[in-house]
Amino acid sequence: MKTKLTLIFCAFLTFIGTINAQEKQEDKKREPGHYNENKFRQMYDLLATPNMFRTASGAPGPAYYQQQADYKINVELDDKNAKLYGTETVTYTNNSPEALEYLWVQLDQNMRSRTSQTPLVGNERISAALTEDRFAKEFMEKGFDGGFNLDYVRDAKGNPMKYTINHTMMRIDLDKPLKTKEKVTFSIKWWYNVNNYRVDGGRSGYEEFEDGNRLFVMAQFFPRMAVYNDVEGWQNMQFWGRGEFALVFGDYDVNITVPADHIMEATGELQNRKDVYTAEQIKRWEKAENTFDKPVVIVTQEEAEKAEKGFSDKKKTWNFKAKNVRDFGFSTSRKFMLDAMAVQLATVKPMAISIYPKEANPLWGDFSTLAVAQTLKTYSKHTFDYPYPKAVSVSAEDQGMEYPMICWNYGRPDKDGTYTDRTKYGMLGVIIHEVGHNYFPMIVNSDERQWTWMDEGLNTFLEYLTELEFDANFPTSRGPAAKIVPYMKGNQKNIAPIMSNSENIFQFGSNAYGKPATGLNILRETIMGHELFDHAFKTYAQRWKFKHPTPEDFFRTMEDASAVDLDWFWRGWFYSTDYVDLGITEVKEYYVATEPTSEMKNFKMRTGRFTFNEGPFIYLVDENHKEFDKKNKKAFDIKDVKILEDYVNEHYTAEQKRDLKSPKFFYEVEFSKPGGMIMPIIVELQFEDGTSEIQKFPAQIWRMNNDTAKRVFATDKKIVKMQLDPKLETADIDVENNVWPAGTAKSKFDDLEKK
Repeated sequence: MKTKLTLIFCAFLTFIGTINAQEKQEDKKREPGHYNENKFRQMYDLLATPNMFRTASGAPGPAYYQQQADYKINVELDDKNAKLYGTETVTYTNNSPEALEYLWVQLDQNMRSRTSQTPLVGNERISAALTEDRFAKEFMEKGFDGGFNLDYVRDAKGNPMKYTINHTMMRIDLDKPLKTKEKVTFSIKWWYNVNNYRVDGGRSGYEEFEDGNRLFVMAQFFPRMAVYNDVEGWQNMQFWGRGEFALVFGDYDVNITVPADHIMEATGELQNRKDVYTAEQIKRWEKAENTFDKPVVIVTQEEAEKAEKGFSDKKKTWNFKAKNVRDFGFSTSRKFMLDAMAVQLATVKPMAISIYPKEANPLWGDFSTLAVAQTLKTYSKHTFDYPYPKAVSVSAEDQGMEYPMICWNYGRPDKDGTYTDRTKYGMLGVIIHEVGHNYFPMIVNSDERQWTWMDEGLNTFLEYLTELEFDANFPTSRGPAAKIVPYMKGNQKNIAPIMSNSENIFQFGSNAYGKPATGLNILRETIMGHELFDHAFKTYAQRWKFKHPTPEDFFRTMEDASAVDLDWFWRGWFYSTDYVDLGITEVKEYYVATEPTSEMKNFKMRTGRFTFNEGPFIYLVDENHKEFDKKNKKAFDIKDVKILEDYVNEHYTAEQKRDLKSPKFFYEVEFSKPGGMIMPIIVELQFEDGTSEIQKFPAQIWRMNNDTAKRVFATDKKIVKMQLDPKLETADIDVENNVWPAGTAKSKFDDLEKK
């Protein structure tokens, strides 16, 4: 009869104590049950129930629908008086299964009216010292007179329609319900005063230069349809200024009349280039359409400088058409120069374009369009080929805002043309970020009014990947786990989780941009790996491009396409303010002993099958045990235990023996989790000979015990140091408890702060 070998650890002593304690409790009254607080419980309590509109897989369901709003717009910009006049005809298609009794239209400019409630919702305090202009502005001036002035709202026959304005929302009452698959057409005429955004603030308006010229970045300039869908019904939450926009896809035909000496870019394809470009500029444009390595200057600095001295009283009308976009923006100025280049993607060849005044050179001419091109390449690789014909970067100081195919970006050199790395990389970062918004939310059309993180967080994550592809030494500010640690170290009790409405976010930059982006990076680098993450992320983007996804659609798709259960991660990182703090609590070194301890001899296994003194067994004893024989404190060798040596010789061939491991040292390590957030355990083992290895245990190691986890390491070399999270991958807020023997590991954070 062959002898059965069993490795007996002193941990069984704990087992003995546990059994005895349980036996003593048998006669006591049982405690009542409790609510399931396990960190790995499924998220049925938090996620919306799947249905025919949105499936449990995270994909659009067979009954999914979305509305359509098509626009024909004519606007004229009064440059000298800073006024915009416009008319629009909207054709709205009801694709929902229910009839609509009224329509909701967004009047975002009303946030700037003198009757706006936005200034009333902020807390104020007295400033101890104010400059004279600040004092006058704060306590004496009436304030900017903004907001839409509506001349009429008419139906297709020209008859007045009944409407009610509620701050930044307008309800248009229909004469009869708009049934499914029916269309309604109506027209609106309006005008408003354009704000100097550097004085009065805002996401759009104009910048005024010393010579009296203005650079206009125009958005939210027309009444826009609100979203109606299966999740919110009408998304008619007021625009308070922070929560951005929920918008409907549609086709646009827009005529924009400006002074004849202006250069312009806008959403959509320019339809009348020959009417607004010179013959030479058209030739340059045609060259740019087939140039892929560097930008071609279309409107030169010399031409821009000549135009900015003229202040023409003549007018030109630019016509742009765009298909399947959710919004429209344009930028115009006589100061603009323009350059462009083609970008070769797998299936399409969009144009990367920049427009900027001379004050932005040489920085913009050297880098802007190249950054636009890199953004389209990197984002397309991780999502889908950019489907629009162009992406435009506009130099607008103190701005950073996005619209379909066009965005405004800050960052200019000093007056002498010099600039610091801080200015350069700040400009590049905002260009990449704002151009990237073409993907999220301009195409993957999430509800920004509700969930800021769905566009800002996802976009910041891809911005980080793009920055590194643009420049391997790019000084990224968000993305790597270590970057979010200072925020996570703060008091999390008074900070709302990522899953908060846009207007209720605390620490907006960290919680809407940095934390979700970091979470995605941790998923990609540490939890899922590149292959699984990239496939799932691309699946989400392709499922929901030109549609309206929700957070549930994202969470479910990431799991559905990867076979990785991430409920624990979404619950902790997105729905709570738990933070990461793992530590090494205790390390016990074990050695092979020739005799069992007295506890082992007296203990009978619960199964009753054998006792320790029935042997023969191989014993491993903690060196701190009172009966441990110090002479046994030596590296293990198979020849030291004859029964094991005999077993190996009898059961393994010579070839199999070569594959056997030869452990010489044994360690039982207890890991703790003082922080609430689950994370994988990543531990680096550093050996006596100067070598090291990293072992990684999935987050599920915590599934049965939220406080501690234990692992045994049997190694062929003596371990002299253990360190958790050696590459700072998990956003662990306290690295001082990450090391055994006890020591500090904050030097890496110090190095990061110095960079």
